[in-house]
Amino acid sequence: MGKRGRGRGGADRGRGRNAPRTDRSQRVDYTEVAKNNKLFEGYYNQLSIFEDDEKEKFWAALRRELPNSFRFAGSKRQAIPVLKILKERYIPEITSIEYDGAKVEPPTAIPWFPHQLAWQMTTPKNVVRKFGPFKSFQQFLVSETSVGNISRQEIVSMIPPLLMDIRPGMTVMDLCAAPGSKSAQLIEMVHGGEESRIRKVLRDQNQRDGREVSPDGELVTEEINDEVEHGDWSDQGRSTGLLIANDVEYKRAHMLIHQIKRLHSPNLIVTNHDATMYPSIKLSSEVGADGKPAQSRYLKFDRVLADVPCTGDGTSRKNVNVWKDWVPGNALGLYPTQVRILVRALQMAKAGGRVVYSTCSMNPVENEAVISSAIERCGGLSKVSIIDCADQLPGLVRRQGLKSWIIMDRDGTIYDTWAQVEHRPGKLVEGMFPPKESLPLDRCIRIYPHLQDTGGFFITVLEKRSEIKARPEAEPHQTESKSSIIAAVDEIEARPTNGTDPAPKIDALDRIAPPNTAEDGGNTSAVARQNKENAPSELISPRKHTLDDQADVYMSAKRPKFREEVEPPAARGEEDRQVHWPPPPGAQLDISRPEAANLPQPGLANEKAAPASSAPKPQTTADYKTQRHFGHQQRYEEPFKYLPSNHPELESIYAFYNLSPHFPRDRFMVRNAMGSPAKTIYYTSRLAREILTANEGTGIKFVHCGVKFFVKQDVQKEDTCRWRIQTEGLPIVEAWVGEQRVVRCWRKSTLKGLLVEMFPKVTGEGWRELGEIGERVRDVAYGCCVLRVEKGEGEDSFSERMVMPLWRSLHALNLMLPKEERKAMLLRLYNEVIPLQDNSKARFEQKKEKIAIKEDTVVNDTNGGGGDGERDGNGNGADGQEDLFQAIIDATSDEEAGVEERTVEPGLGGGPGDI
Repeated sequence: MGKRGRGRGGADRGRGRNAPRTDRSQRVDYTEVAKNNKLFEGYYNQLSIFEDDEKEKFWAALRRELPNSFRFAGSKRQAIPVLKILKERYIPEITSIEYDGAKVEPPTAIPWFPHQLAWQMTTPKNVVRKFGPFKSFQQFLVSETSVGNISRQEIVSMIPPLLMDIRPGMTVMDLCAAPGSKSAQLIEMVHGGEESRIRKVLRDQNQRDGREVSPDGELVTEEINDEVEHGDWSDQGRSTGLLIANDVEYKRAHMLIHQIKRLHSPNLIVTNHDATMYPSIKLSSEVGADGKPAQSRYLKFDRVLADVPCTGDGTSRKNVNVWKDWVPGNALGLYPTQVRILVRALQMAKAGGRVVYSTCSMNPVENEAVISSAIERCGGLSKVSIIDCADQLPGLVRRQGLKSWIIMDRDGTIYDTWAQVEHRPGKLVEGMFPPKESLPLDRCIRIYPHLQDTGGFFITVLEKRSEIKARPEAEPHQTESKSSIIAAVDEIEARPTNGTDPAPKIDALDRIAPPNTAEDGGNTSAVARQNKENAPSELISPRKHTLDDQADVYMSAKRPKFREEVEPPAARGEEDRQVHWPPPPGAQLDISRPEAANLPQPGLANEKAAPASSAPKPQTTADYKTQRHFGHQQRYEEPFKYLPSNHPELESIYAFYNLSPHFPRDRFMVRNAMGSPAKTIYYTSRLAREILTANEGTGIKFVHCGVKFFVKQDVQKEDTCRWRIQTEGLPIVEAWVGEQRVVRCWRKSTLKGLLVEMFPKVTGEGWRELGEIGERVRDVAYGCCVLRVEKGEGEDSFSERMVMPLWRSLHALNLMLPKEERKAMLLRLYNEVIPLQDNSKARFEQKKEKIAIKEDTVVNDTNGGGGDGERDGNGNGADGQEDLFQAIIDATSDEEAGVEERTVEPGLGGGPGDI
């Protein structure tokens, strides 16, 4: 999650620079907001989703504030030690607190979440603020959240990934991924067991190659035994799976990147597309027996998560606006979009793959109705089945899905069946009502707030049994059923005429079926074209546009926008063209179809293209860069260019780090059009590389892929490798680095000193103060090193191994960790809050004093003071000027050498880390 400023919108969001800050005491407390809505309460009371004796509990729970919940993130090896600290250090302290004569309830583990890695806390805020143990616990939460070891996430939001049954090597798609909490869970599952597999492979290979191997930690040793039987060993233990996380909004896609980037996964791709028409992703063509490329291949997914935009009425415990804004039309407007997303998800899944559909709504129009409509469009239960998950996640209290329900229209009128509304004008469609065919909708999962003190939620797990060809989306009552046509004819015939004048009958026809006055003049939307695959070209009814427009309005209801992110809607008929131009492969139309007649097609002769006046002008890179800040235009992204494995810069890196030949060398890339390693080198998985190269220039909007691996660094000696290992890439490569660049540490006291003191001096006698690593860092060649904190025995030792980047400069040494990470480790490992000591600042101040002295000397010499050096034509001492210049160089040299991976604070000297 991004850093939070003062208030909900950030430190200065929504006010002028000089405007007074709002007093915190003026903020409206959650408990003071009126939580009443007649339509909201009336609909769910009549829906009969719970027994009469539960009704009071349901509404009471929905009006209470939601408990705080969090999840321990990262690999099992990372999460378990942090969990252990919570259970052994903070829980005993909290349970000793008494308030109003009773013990305070401590945080509790979620009973159904694996390995107790998810917790919630119901303690009131006034109690939390009053007692010291809660303050230290809160500090622990904030500290570990800032470094990515803890994720603040709503409990019900954790359920869908757990039901996807992700196994090693699977390809996974998250269609509506932002803000990214579920995507983070998914990428953790994609990498499940990877570290243990790699450790085993390394142990075997290093024994053959004569390389030293660090002892494994306790958790890794336990996990290796499980991975031997069930693990993915096809790429030397590395995960061969992939997660593609997508969001329709460009800004939210980057919010998503920020959320899951902390997991440092080379198996992640982030895209920016409309989920209803997500393009097909091409794979490299296999070569046939004749040596020619075989038929094109496209990526299909083992698992797809469709956590679709919804009205979010299940979030009313944390989003009080639901009580004020809830109207039945919200769900009716979103239903078409939700169906299209689910159908597209089923199309992209492999036969035998799973699609998990979820919403934070309790409305059956957004839930069971969407499930039944999508199954019907895809060919019925012979093509798509609903999986019974009743035996999964034991301890999760749930209710079955609904088989019958009622519909409330925008006016608050209740309908039980489609027959009651079929001939009435309005926004209801048949698919919103319970299906005529018998479907096992009771296998859907409903979560209600009063069952386990959570929010409301809906989940359904679908299995694609065979390949499908989705039926084109039904016309919104332009094609009438036989009975309605007969009724219309009867009404027209019943109109009296004088025998010759047909006007009364024509007026009757216009009243029954008004003429189509769509503003687009026949320019069908991209969504309509995609969903009318084989239909003839015809006008989309105004009613259809209304539904689409309503869906656009509520597209972001699933997660609220910041105010400044709201952008003006595009002109009708232009929405899709702006977002999706040039059209990606999956959105391009068959040129034989009528809809494609006026659209430019790649590879067509000019005479078949649209007229020059209507065809879009070719755009340059500069044009795309100009567009990136305006409206919904195509954003410019730097291209992904892979480096040849024998690139000179890579060769120098291999040699400096003595990188094992077993480490893959064909997965390094850069992000610039020239394909030159100017500043940063990234690393991706094998499948990610195949996808990025096969789809280059196809119009698919990739916005993120790869882990920062090597970053170019200013150095003080020419023979020093300028490429340092980035913290993100270190866990991937550290075990393959040769001993000449490794520094080993066993004692807690040694690591503590490196965490507290930044830029400790190595030259002179300084190395003696560094304990067990002093002699090693004194003799190691300048540049980046790998600090391996090894497992040992005794109180001053560690039970799990750790690795960190270390920089050896000309005069000093430094752990390349941001301040937040240092403070978090000090609190986690030593239970201490210690001010950091930055020696670079002290040295910088000393150099500044030297410069000031030199400046005074120069001034004195200019005024006639005795100077030993010759004077230039301006009367300045030449030797004095050289000394001043050298002093300035000396003042900055240590800063450049001592690299810390951090954001440079204003006004302070700092190493050239990533900003």
